Amino acid sequence: MSLSLHHITRPSSLKDNAPLLIMCHGYGSDENDLFSFAQELSEELFIISVRAPYTMQPFGNAWYAINFDAHQNKWNDVEQAIQSRDKISNFIDEACAQYPVNKDNVTLLGFSQGTILSYAVALTYPEKVKNIIALSGYVSDDMIAPHIDERNIGHLDFYCSHGSVDQVIPVDWARRAPKFLDKHHIKHTYSEFPVGHGVAPQNFYAFKNWLEDRI
Repeated sequence: MSLSLHHITRPSSLKDNAPLLIMCHGYGSDENDLFSFAQELSEELFIISVRAPYTMQPFGNAWYAINFDAHQNKWNDVEQAIQSRDKISNFIDEACAQYPVNKDNVTLLGFSQGTILSYAVALTYPEKVKNIIALSGYVSDDMIAPHIDERNIGHLDFYCSHGSVDQVIPVDWARRAPKFLDKHHIKHTYSEFPVGHGVAPQNFYAFKNWLEDRI
């Protein structure tokens, strides 16, 4: 069966019921980017790295367009973002049907735009996700379906981190996430690292250890 999003995989050491990790890359990148983490992560994980559906020129992919006006203000194409949110949700179902994984032990790992979508998927479809690793992104309320508190979100657990000198997504935007998650009584860990828009080695080991305690 062909799944709806292009992806690459690293099988688990387990023959069945493996914990599933789905990676969502950032704006202008592709499925190979975060997949470089795979060889350092637990062998028990079945890892899937997906390619965002919108092709950019001359290269790269996006989960949704970021538009610029003459004054260099930028805004997100929220309609595209919601479509991508639902594509990821559907892909989770497809992957759980196609591969020997545990549908009750699904982790999303996002970077930047992939993190924004990971927040949106988890908070709109919490029944499909257990853990979320949210690197260098933020919560975008307009991409999340309304009435969060009417959904069963108590099991969700977030690891959120950001570079304190991020020049692409201001750290102040990321700092809103713990407040948002506190408001909705959702478990989370929040860390900052002295880097720009990227993942420092100490950040990698921090989320790796966090995840190993939860799978």
